[in-house]
Amino acid sequence: MNVLITGSSGQIGTNTALALLDQGHSVLGIDHRQNTWTDRIDTQILDLRTVKPADFPDAEFDVVLHLAANAKVHELVVHPTRALDNVTTAFNVLDHCRRTRTPIVFASSREVYGDIHRHITDESTADFVVAESPYSAGKIAAEAFIYSYAECYWLPYLVFRFSNVYGRYDNDLDRMERVIPLFIDRVARDMPITVFGRQKVLDFTYVDDCVSGIVAGLSALVDGRVMNQTINLADGQGNSLDELVAMIGKGLNKSPDVTYEDTRPGEVTRYVADISKAKELLGYCPEVPLSQGLLKSITWQRETGALPS
Repeated sequence: MNVLITGSSGQIGTNTALALLDQGHSVLGIDHRQNTWTDRIDTQILDLRTVKPADFPDAEFDVVLHLAANAKVHELVVHPTRALDNVTTAFNVLDHCRRTRTPIVFASSREVYGDIHRHITDESTADFVVAESPYSAGKIAAEAFIYSYAECYWLPYLVFRFSNVYGRYDNDLDRMERVIPLFIDRVARDMPITVFGRQKVLDFTYVDDCVSGIVAGLSALVDGRVMNQTINLADGQGNSLDELVAMIGKGLNKSPDVTYEDTRPGEVTRYVADISKAKELLGYCPEVPLSQGLLKSITWQRETGALPS
């Protein structure tokens, strides 16, 4: 396959691009910054918020994987214009796909389901009437555009709804603080951490599992075996933030100095994905539970010199 990846310098983009390259596929990345982890990914620097049609790479691709977005739900509560940037970016990439007749795989989020208080969520239960944060509103809007383009222009798509992806290439804390690498870093240094929502239960997905689902989806869409589907891509298991902190402490052989505060506005307090559709359509089978994934993450941060020896 010849794959164009937007957001190729981010965590999921880097891991997916390298996995595709290792499998012999061709990859071109688009990002607004250079990749700080590897020089293996050919990258075009481009601001997708203001991109013009002529700015896109002049090449034919089998599929576009659109990952580029401003992340961190609470940060987009504080800076809601970043959520609008996500919609603009998604629309510009989607319209490029329409003009070039290129199938698209879109990275959505479990945030589109809102703050639901039940154990399992399938793809049919998202409430597109009520968005509980600017971030979720942006993902809902982008999904809606994709569905409309499929109807009006017969553009093939897959939408993946990710959930708390963590692991390799996610510990660049100077650029963006992600909860797992941040907690690992602070606990390792005997620094205090703050947990917003002690009983919050989330579905944490190790990045290799996420990438395996993405690559299976790209191949299935290009081959015409699976198309025009919205699919949860997660671990399918839930863990509380209390359990997360305890596992990190055990993995580091430390006693975390933790303070608990209320959940912040816009944040989901419970989500565990129904991944049966991913299993059925893509043969998806996550292999790394949170306890094992955290040990992998701790090892990765040590290997990169991010943690004290």
